[in-house]
Amino acid sequence: MNIYVGNLAPQVSEAELLELFKPFGQVESLEIKRDLFTGTSKGFGFVEMPGKAHSLAAIAGLNGKDLGGQPLRVNESRPRASSPRRR
Repeated sequence: MNIYVGNLAPQVSEAELLELFKPFGQVESLEIKRDLFTGTSKGFGFVEMPGKAHSLAAIAGLNGKDLGGQPLRVNESRPRASSPRRR
């Protein structure tokens, strides 16, 4: 299951996020989205976990948890809404 993690403090690293999710089960992949040019965090990322039960436990256990001085927003990732391209 793909999990959205929002409201990330700018200084939070992938390693810190991984340590936060590990107690809930195996983490297949993890990515904090960063600005293409500056490399600074955009304040959100995605975590992929193989089992739905582990994913739901992680969502329930981590949503609202403080990390880097900010409460995390953790929920199931939804597909990106397609929007028409402007010309």
